[in-house]
Amino acid sequence: MEKEIESREENKEETVGKNFIEQIIEKDLAEGVYDEVCTRFPPEPNGYLHIGHAKSILLNYGLAQKYHGKFNMRFDDTNPTKEKVEFVESIKKDIEWLGADWEDRLYFASDYFDQMYEAAIKLIKKGKAFVCDLSAEEIREYRGTLTEPGKESPYRNRSVEENLDLFERMKNGEFEDGSKVLRAKIDMASPNINMRDPVIYRVAHMNHHRTGDKWCIYPMYDFAHPIEDAIEGVTHSICTLEFEDHRPLYDWVVTELEYPHPPKQIEFAKLYLTNVVTGKRYIKKLVEDGIVDGWDDPRLVSIAALRRRGFTPESIKKFVELCGVSKANSSVDYAMLEYCIREDLKMKRPRVMAVLNPLKLVIDNYPEEQIEYLEAPNNMENPELGSRSVPFGKELYIEQEDFMEVPVKKYKRLYPGNEVRLMNAYFVTCTDVEKDENGNVTVVHCTYDPASKGGNSPDGRKVKGTIHWVAAKTAVETECRLYENIVDEEKGVYNKEDGSLNVNPNSLTVVKAYVEPELKKSQAFDSYQFVRNGFFCTDCHDSRPDALVFNRIVSLKSSFKLEKK
Repeated sequence: MEKEIESREENKEETVGKNFIEQIIEKDLAEGVYDEVCTRFPPEPNGYLHIGHAKSILLNYGLAQKYHGKFNMRFDDTNPTKEKVEFVESIKKDIEWLGADWEDRLYFASDYFDQMYEAAIKLIKKGKAFVCDLSAEEIREYRGTLTEPGKESPYRNRSVEENLDLFERMKNGEFEDGSKVLRAKIDMASPNINMRDPVIYRVAHMNHHRTGDKWCIYPMYDFAHPIEDAIEGVTHSICTLEFEDHRPLYDWVVTELEYPHPPKQIEFAKLYLTNVVTGKRYIKKLVEDGIVDGWDDPRLVSIAALRRRGFTPESIKKFVELCGVSKANSSVDYAMLEYCIREDLKMKRPRVMAVLNPLKLVIDNYPEEQIEYLEAPNNMENPELGSRSVPFGKELYIEQEDFMEVPVKKYKRLYPGNEVRLMNAYFVTCTDVEKDENGNVTVVHCTYDPASKGGNSPDGRKVKGTIHWVAAKTAVETECRLYENIVDEEKGVYNKEDGSLNVNPNSLTVVKAYVEPELKKSQAFDSYQFVRNGFFCTDCHDSRPDALVFNRIVSLKSSFKLEKK
């Protein structure tokens, strides 16, 4: 995986060429189609954003930046059935966190309801729209198939006057939901089904989170979206591939409404991650069933979840950059996202000691009550991060896996008679062990060499193993949450029988860990490398100064793997 990612990076460096969207934009600017670039990100506020949306946000914002244009933020709130203020606020927070700045250009589609209504009137007057009494089911039946043309609605040839009257009465609330719609009059024999007199307005007596009860008719997305883009002066309306078949309708709307500088729709491939849940209804069920603790549970890939887990905007930008922009759908392994966060954090964050599966180590020849402070670099690869003092004493905690009573071949850590280095401290040699009634080792006894302070011996002798530790007397007990994929990767995301999720029962492991007292200072979202255990982030919800909680962002690659029996 690492090699694959590195080759991607090399290829990016070698290729100075532009992606296909940049080529279109530069051609449009050169030919004077547009004087200035304006892009937008237009989510519907009906759920939390996920990693796929991050690609769209960063792409649109990045293009605006590159061509010294504008980036608009717009909520496509034309469907009051699913929209909530909660989602509006979470989306704004996510976009700000990713670093996309809409400046003073925050818009709502609902701001344009009056203009959309006037646009519909214009189409009716041009003979390009009509009020239809067919039910939704009948409209589907009349639509035809990919191989057969559709049938015209019996209401298609209503007069302009009748259509204007009926449409006004729709607006005034005279008709029940579903009893009437406004349809564009295009071509029922079109090879593109989206052009077979699509519905552009529906009756819906619903309260809207911004306009209240002012409207009881709402525009359809395919009608509203091009109008919103045109009103805002968007030049390049960049969307995902599933809208490619909708582009002729997009172009029809802006042409028939005679906008002087109509926007141009361009489609790119979505970002798919393997073995990852992004579907809103599935996440909603995970939340409702209590399998996860909300839309920002660190096992999910919503932007809020990635932020809580400890991912950085820089790592996500790197990930999106490596994925590139293309016309062809493809899937990317989650390991690439993990690679990006490791690369981002490894030089920036302090490396501290934490013991996740503790075993008591006693240094028999160390002074009983003594606590000394040893200097430890915060990051050996980045001296600029400085150093810190770490308390050391007679009793320590080490990792269970760093001791073996009967060592296997090539095991270089602590075992009876073997000498190892305690990181940044001393050489110690195992002399004895204590066991419980079941024969499990509970305490390891050692002696230390006082001359080896700092981790090197004056006589020049070498040791093969180095292990980390935490002084028992000053250790801070914390909760560490170790995450695996929420999905059972062997079975795949979805159960083929009933479409349910194949949930991994081991997706969360909670352990009591001991950490250096230095971590008492940690605040929400602070991240660290726990030496040899991975990168961890202070949980923004549950962590308190007197009860620290850390989420594992990503593990490290281990130099030694214990063979499974």
